[in-house]
Amino acid sequence: MFELPSLSGPVGATVESGAKLSPAVRRPIEPVGKFFLHHAQRTLRNHTWSEFEKIEAEKNVKNVEESNVDPDELLFDDELADESLLTHDPRDWKTADLYAAMGLSKLRYRATEQQIIKAHRKQVLKHHPDKKSASGAGLEQDGFFKIIQKAFETLTDSNKRAQYDSCDFVADVAPPKKGTDYDFFEAWAPVFESEARFSKKKDIPSLGDMNTSKEDVEKFYSFWHRFDSWRTFEFLDEEVPDDSSNRDHKRYIERKNKAARDKKKTADNARLVKLVERAMNEDPRIKKFKEEEKKEKERKKWEREAGARAEAEAKAKAEAEAKAKAEAEAANAEAAKADKKKAKEAAKAAKKKNKRAIRNAPKDAEYFGDADKSATIEEQTGLIVDSLDDQQLVDVAEKIKNNAADAKNILAEAAKALSDAGKLPASVVSYYL
Repeated sequence: MFELPSLSGPVGATVESGAKLSPAVRRPIEPVGKFFLHHAQRTLRNHTWSEFEKIEAEKNVKNVEESNVDPDELLFDDELADESLLTHDPRDWKTADLYAAMGLSKLRYRATEQQIIKAHRKQVLKHHPDKKSASGAGLEQDGFFKIIQKAFETLTDSNKRAQYDSCDFVADVAPPKKGTDYDFFEAWAPVFESEARFSKKKDIPSLGDMNTSKEDVEKFYSFWHRFDSWRTFEFLDEEVPDDSSNRDHKRYIERKNKAARDKKKTADNARLVKLVERAMNEDPRIKKFKEEEKKEKERKKWEREAGARAEAEAKAKAEAEAKAKAEAEAANAEAAKADKKKAKEAAKAAKKKNKRAIRNAPKDAEYFGDADKSATIEEQTGLIVDSLDDQQLVDVAEKIKNNAADAKNILAEAAKALSDAGKLPASVVSYYL
């Protein structure tokens, strides 16, 4: 029994006699929470507490069952993919689709060992002869169960499974049909993924997309051009007899199988080469890279030839300028020649005009009142005109033009100047002297 310590002082409570309660306030309240929802469901559906709890328990059981479903089960076939397997001769089990027999037609070579074991357990439970006979089915389906067992035996042995996968043509993905419209990457990616299962190398490059770099695209096709395949086609070998008494026949079968495998291997390699070449030819990135390379080569060529092109342009420009200059000089010379000719002709015409004006001066002046001497005057005037040089001719003609009334004196002056200069004897121009 515990004893409490004694109190050290008086104990009491202070009560305020004038205190009052705060006034009541009305506020809206919304019912919430799972318990209210349960109450509402019971009320709306008119369930009792026991009925409601039973329904909730059934839901919980269902949720637990669904949460316990093996995800691998969702990948297995719900029904037999190939119904003909039920009547397939078990002695010819090698020609049967072993993955379909195991319910793994969707997974095939991608199935893990654990998935194969689970699928086998499911198929055994479903197709075991005892279960079939109990359900009233005939014994003719026992052969299918034997195929299931052969499939399990083959697919759980890594060596045998590799041999079977080597000949599992159902897993092959055909390339897109030529001449049809299709998305290159969407159509070809599954094809290369299917072929990649035979690669000895594990680091397999992906096909990529339109934005994949040129380097990665080249690595991708380089990998497939040097593809190292483990595919052997051994599963299709003819059975070698176990009887050792006829060794020659056994060796013959072995040689025959090897030759057949080599032939199939060669044909498969050729097929793969054609497939890769076709993919390269149809790859839009390869076309894009070629166009870019072509433009780059043209650009570099343009840059290389820029100097020679500039020199050729400069030479052509100089030649054009020289030709233009020569043509201009020739045109100027021709124009000068024409101008000179015109000037000469103009001077000649002016000279003739001046001579005519001087010769006509006596006649215009009525022979200076000596009409009876007109012949002499005209003759001597002609001698004066012929003896005057060009400048004198112009001067005399100008004087006569400006002062026709004094023509006799002007001619007399000219006659005297010619006589003094010794160009005409005084006797031949005596009328004017």
